[in-house]
Amino acid sequence: MTGLLDSIRVLDLTNVLAGPYCGYQLALLGADVIKIEAPGGGDLARQLGASPELNRAKMGVSFLAQNAGKRSVVLDLKSADGKARFLDLVATADVVLENFRPGVMERLGLGYGRLREARPDLVYCAISGFGQTGPLRDNPAYDQIIQGMSGIMSITGTPELAPLRVGYPVCDTLGGLTGAFAIAAALVRRSRTGEGALLDVSMLESTLSALGWPVSNYLTAGVEPQPAGNENVTGAPSGAFRTADDILNIAANKQEQFEILCDLIGRPELKTDPRFAEREPRKANRFALNALIEQALAAAPAAEWEARLNRAGVPAGRVLSVPQALAEPQIAARGMTVRFDEVAGTDRSVTVVRGGFLVDGEAPRPPFPPPRLGEHDHEILAAAPARRTGSQRS
Repeated sequence: MTGLLDSIRVLDLTNVLAGPYCGYQLALLGADVIKIEAPGGGDLARQLGASPELNRAKMGVSFLAQNAGKRSVVLDLKSADGKARFLDLVATADVVLENFRPGVMERLGLGYGRLREARPDLVYCAISGFGQTGPLRDNPAYDQIIQGMSGIMSITGTPELAPLRVGYPVCDTLGGLTGAFAIAAALVRRSRTGEGALLDVSMLESTLSALGWPVSNYLTAGVEPQPAGNENVTGAPSGAFRTADDILNIAANKQEQFEILCDLIGRPELKTDPRFAEREPRKANRFALNALIEQALAAAPAAEWEARLNRAGVPAGRVLSVPQALAEPQIAARGMTVRFDEVAGTDRSVTVVRGGFLVDGEAPRPPFPPPRLGEHDHEILAAAPARRTGSQRS
C-alpha cells in the first residue's frame, strides 16, 4: 500500500498525548515523522505507564501507544548549535508540529516567522489547551482540566454521580485528531497553491466542536444538557440493560426497531401500550419500559440476545472490558493491532493499535516500532544539510 502522505516530512516536537497522537496519525498515513526530543529524558511519556521497568528504560507504555513509525532525534533547542541543527531540519520539512504553551517557540527564537525563513511553504501546527489567543492562552492544561471546562464532565455519569471524568484522555485525543485533520487539509491547499499555513489548535474548542448535539440543544433549543447515565436522551429504549449474565447495550431508536424488539423478547403487547406505542411517550416512560424489557432479557445471556437482536436489525452489543474488546474476532479480522517482536530499549515484544480506517482495503500500519531516545540522531542530522540543499519545494 502506498502511504497517503508519502514524501511528507513532519518534525514532531510534541510531548505526552495530544501532539504525539496527532503525529502518530500522520505516521500511519506514510509521513516521515521525526520526533525532536530534549536531551536527558525526551518525551515525558517515555516515563509514564504501568511498567516501572519500561519507564526506567525511557520506553514507557504511554510512549509506546502513539509513537510507532516515528524516528527520534535529540536536540537542545535552547543552545545555538541545537537551534542551527533544527533549522537545517526545518528546511527539509513539510510540517512542524508542537504542543508547547503559547509563546515558547517565539522565546526560543523559533517561532513561525523564523521557521518560514527556512521553509517558506511550511505547515506549522501548534496544539495547546486553549489556543494561541484569548484570556486563557497562558494557562497550563491537561486533559482533565479541559474535560471539566468543556462541559463533558457535567453530562457524564448519572444525575446522582455527575460530574465524572470520561475514563480516558478524550480531550487530548480530540485535540490530536483535530490537528491531524487540519494538517492534512493544509497540505492539500499547499499542493494547489504552494502556500503554507499556521494552524492554531485548541483542545477546548476541539472538544466543544465534538460535543455537537449537546451544544446544539442548548444554543438552538435552549435546553441545558444534563447527565443521563447510560440512557440515550434522544430515544427509548436505548441504553444498557441487564440480561441473565452481563450488561447489553440496545439502541432501538426507530419505531420499527422497537416493535421488532418487543416481538423478540416475547412482549408484543408493549407495542400498543399507550405509554410506549410512540416515540415521545416512550421517552417519558423510559424507566418503566426498561424494567419490563429487563424482565424478559433475564431469560438468556447477553451474547445470545446480541446475536438475535442484530440478526433482526436491532442494534445491540455487549458491554466489554478493554481486554475483551481487543480479543474480539472483529478486531483480528481488521488487523487493528500490530506486533513488533524486537523493540530497542526493551526485552519484550510490543503491540500497538493502528488508526481506525482502511485505505484501498488495507490497514495503514506503522512500519517500525517506537524509537529509542535519539535512536536516529546520526542518520537524520548527518543528512539534513544535503537534503536541504537538494530538496527545496514550493
